Amino acid sequence: MPRRRTVTAAFDAAAVEAIAEALEAKLLHRFEDRQLLARAFVHPSAVAGDVQSNQRLEFLGDRVLGLAVAEMLHGEYAAESEGALARRFAALVRREALERIARHLCLGDHLILAKGEEESGGRDNSANLADACEAVIAALFVDAGYAAAARFIRHYWAAPMAEDKSPPRDAKSALQEWAQAHHGVLPVYRLIQRHGPAHAPHFEIEAQVADLPAAEAAGASKQAAEQAAAQILLHRLAMRDG
Repeated sequence: MPRRRTVTAAFDAAAVEAIAEALEAKLLHRFEDRQLLARAFVHPSAVAGDVQSNQRLEFLGDRVLGLAVAEMLHGEYAAESEGALARRFAALVRREALERIARHLCLGDHLILAKGEEESGGRDNSANLADACEAVIAALFVDAGYAAAARFIRHYWAAPMAEDKSPPRDAKSALQEWAQAHHGVLPVYRLIQRHGPAHAPHFEIEAQVADLPAAEAAGASKQAAEQAAAQILLHRLAMRDG
């Protein structure tokens, strides 16, 4: 099990070096500022003193990822329409895609968490992993510019991009098409419950089409929960009609 790292007013030098030594080869970059890389792993629960969490880096990394993925898709699928590219883009920048890369790189091993977050499974939390991945992208960007961040993204997103031979449809889009074709209505999504702390909320959503039995699902965001509920409902419909 990874040793739990803590931070107070400054990063522990040994922890910073351990993170850098474990990850720099995987990230295809040697950092000038290794403290910056360490900050990418500071969960909001662990902030103390002058240390910042990874949230600002996460914000920046999301935008850098979007640009790099859009650039990749624009070059790879020259004959596709904007709508098809948009569907591919959404699949590649969504939380699940980031989580997949984070797990491949074992980023969870390096998260800096408060004791309570650690004990509640924060090291394996999907949102924490996706956030750390975005923060790492931003750290690459800040340390060495767009080229370093894009090199990392091209390397690790090439395989997921190649997996879908045709533009994917997300579950909500597919359910909407089915509902309009069979009932002439749109699916309805209802928030059942929201709980958890502000930095790690948990949403429970109900999805329903016309008078058909509703499906419920949970997720770390309303969008994720809605997608999961739509997927469950689609599966039920496929089983019924199959």
